[in-house]
Amino acid sequence: MVAPTGKGVKRGFLCSENVLRYAALASITCSGGIGQMGKLDGQVAIVTGAARGLGRAYALRLARLGADVVINDINLEAAKEYDEELAAPTVMAEVEALGRRSLGIQADVSRREAAFRMVEQVMDTFGRVDILVNNAGGALGQPKSTLASEAEEDYYRYIMAINLDSMIFCCQAVSGPMKRARYGRIVNVGSQAGLWTGWDGSGMPYKVAKAAVIHYTRILAQELGPYGINVNCIAPAWILSSRAIAQGRASAETRAILEPRIALRRLGVPEDCAKVVEFLVTDLSDYVTGQCISVCGGYIAF
Repeated sequence: MVAPTGKGVKRGFLCSENVLRYAALASITCSGGIGQMGKLDGQVAIVTGAARGLGRAYALRLARLGADVVINDINLEAAKEYDEELAAPTVMAEVEALGRRSLGIQADVSRREAAFRMVEQVMDTFGRVDILVNNAGGALGQPKSTLASEAEEDYYRYIMAINLDSMIFCCQAVSGPMKRARYGRIVNVGSQAGLWTGWDGSGMPYKVAKAAVIHYTRILAQELGPYGINVNCIAPAWILSSRAIAQGRASAETRAILEPRIALRRLGVPEDCAKVVEFLVTDLSDYVTGQCISVCGGYIAF
């Protein structure tokens, strides 16, 4: 199945009862438009937050390109939380069904020691790490306030930990092996929220964390460039992951607000982001580093 995009897509498609099934299938097929199959043969990739949603789409895309894929998540069965359909019992099994090796590592990589242990386990198992996709994070929880002047310390530190700390610690953990190999591809997942302020001061912890992800990407790219390591970032906007759908972001009311602000007049699907990750981990982007690529369909935040 190739996700229906562009011409011929009916405007009412995403408001049908099939929306959850569509988003799930869009993230597992990951075959439409691949011109790089086999490009990553022999390489090993780590994807954090990969047990469902966007992380799962990245993992399966890399597997289809030929990589062996390490699946990290704080819960390796996270897909069940949002009724996301898998083609096999786990994402690791999905990767193996594609003819690639996979390793599941359940760990909270917002803790530095856990991130380093994960990479040590990968090196012990595969002997190398070529690609890191830092996907773990999100705007989680139900705080009393996310306003810039009111957000409470515990929530602020939690959001910074899962979005920023996890990314930094994983980058630090793979830097040693990648430097020794004099090769690597790191893709950090930011957000449009890290590029704009909004209009009412809300969402401060998440926006600050993702802005820091984007700037850290640029800083790290300068350090690692001489070692042949490219470091880039993607900034998704409104993507129909299973969690987003469960939270009501595919509702007619939400789409009526968001779609007029998107040049392509549709919300994104995980595959839209996975295609950009493909670009950033293959030789198509050999001369691209320190960049943040928006994956937003032309979203205008106002």
